[in-house]
Amino acid sequence: MHQNDPDLIRQLLVDPGIWVVVGLSNNSDRAAWRISRYLKMEQGKGIIPIHPRAEMVHGQQGYARISDIPDGTDVKVVDCFVNSDLVGAVVDEVIANKDRLTIDAIWMQVGVVDGAAAERARAAGLGVVMDTCPKIEYPKMRPISS
Repeated sequence: MHQNDPDLIRQLLVDPGIWVVVGLSNNSDRAAWRISRYLKMEQGKGIIPIHPRAEMVHGQQGYARISDIPDGTDVKVVDCFVNSDLVGAVVDEVIANKDRLTIDAIWMQVGVVDGAAAERARAAGLGVVMDTCPKIEYPKMRPISS
C-alpha cells in the first residue's frame, strides 16, 4: 500500500524545478489549468503542458507526449491529471524518459491512484506522490501561527 512521504512532498514543493503537467490544455474549467496556473504564478514553478493538442498554456509551449520534450530538459516532477486507468501508461513513458529528462518524481493528483504504476516508478528510482494536490500540500509546510 502506497503511503506519501511528507519529506518527499516538501522537497518537491520547495525545489524550483520544472513541473510537467500531463492533461494540461487551455480549458480553464479543468483542475489541471487552475493548479498549473497556481504552480506557475504563485509558486514560481516552470511548467511544461502535455496534452494531445500540444497547446501553448500559460505562455508555455505544450507537447503531445512526454517523449516530445526536448533532450536535456531538467524536469523535477511529472504531475498527472489523467484518469487512474490511464496513469500507468504515463508512468511507463516517464520511466522510459527519466534519464533523458532527469525526472525526479511522479505526482498523481487527487483521485488518481494506481498502486502497480507507483511500484514501477519507485523500482525505477522515481519519487512517488499519489492522490493529493500541491495546492493542498503547500499550506501544510507553513508553520502555524497563533
